[in-house]
Amino acid sequence: MTSPSRRAFTAAALATLLVGCGGPDTDRTATADDSGGTPTPIPPPPPATKAGEAKALGRSAPVSLSIPAIGVDTPVMRLGLAPDGTMQVPPIAADDRAGWYQHSPTPGQTGPSVIVGHVTVGTYGDGVFRRLARLRRGDRITARLENGTAAVFAVSAVRKVAKADFPADDVYGDVDRPELRLITCGGAQTSDGYLDNVIVFATLTATSP
Repeated sequence: MTSPSRRAFTAAALATLLVGCGGPDTDRTATADDSGGTPTPIPPPPPATKAGEAKALGRSAPVSLSIPAIGVDTPVMRLGLAPDGTMQVPPIAADDRAGWYQHSPTPGQTGPSVIVGHVTVGTYGDGVFRRLARLRRGDRITARLENGTAAVFAVSAVRKVAKADFPADDVYGDVDRPELRLITCGGAQTSDGYLDNVIVFATLTATSP
């Protein structure tokens, strides 16, 4: 039988992701170049070697996220589903933060843990994931969990895709190891928002107390 959590995860996979993405920014017209250049589209991440994998963790919600390569050090809030069935996004606020989709695995659990963030936050300026497109293979991402454990991931791929072609299976599909998905908006910005999504794929490489 499918669990309520799994049904909610699937519902989000079938919905349009990150409709808001920070809302229109009246101060400028953003393009992919504003966020560090257009990532080169590459296939979904290949399986890591056994030497590069770490043992899966138990379920514990993330409380913070650190990405040194792009200067991210953010608290992480919990997100669910909006009334229209799409994934919730963090509020548009000056203290912008990332949000973990609570119907996905927690970082370090087996499966794809999903964390989203804005690229811009309206009149407040840059969002927490403004430079997400600058990440490269091997860059480190650390999620600190409620139980005090740190789950350390290495970037395996960065993809920019049109929202109309969002790769739900690649992002939400079952995997047999702990993986992480970081998602924001990208591409050109219109009066209705951004046209693309930037998606970072990462694999668990280490854990620490």
